[in-house]
Amino acid sequence: MPVAGLLEQTVEIPGGVEVGLDGDAIVVSAKGTTLRRKLSHPRIQIVVQGKQAKVRCEYPRRREGALVGTFAAHLRNMIVGVTEGYAYEMKIVYSHFPVKATVKGPEFIIENFLGEKFPRKTRIVGETKVEVKGDQVLLSGPDVEAVGQTAANIELATRIRGFDPRIFQDGIYITKKAGKEA
Repeated sequence: MPVAGLLEQTVEIPGGVEVGLDGDAIVVSAKGTTLRRKLSHPRIQIVVQGKQAKVRCEYPRRREGALVGTFAAHLRNMIVGVTEGYAYEMKIVYSHFPVKATVKGPEFIIENFLGEKFPRKTRIVGETKVEVKGDQVLLSGPDVEAVGQTAANIELATRIRGFDPRIFQDGIYITKKAGKEA
């Protein structure tokens, strides 16, 4: 029965997943993968009891109530990340000059984009793995924010300025997002 003035969201923890608290940080681990994230607010508590994690706040204001849902969503995303992983598929599109994309260490390099002499470079965030197979770019990793930010960095690196986007549709675009590795 809900207690008056208490807002609480429960996150189920599946078998094989360990959730723990380390100060302000929440640590989720499974299958040799560990994600750590700092989730702190003075009035919001995260409590792990058995196979449930509870995010709660007593007498929440509007923003604190919203943060309870946000913290619970982050925790669910971390659980999906360590169990299944996240995968994005991107497509290299060109009509004028053939684009060559490669991965060198923590950088994604785009060469010959619109016939440019110098390559465009962008950063790969976190533990994201990037593979280039022909005109497909496959991104995968346990952290949804790192995978999504890497995809956004790649799209932004191939943004065209000064040309009509209806004619110059060259670029690298997200075509598919999956909550688990394909």
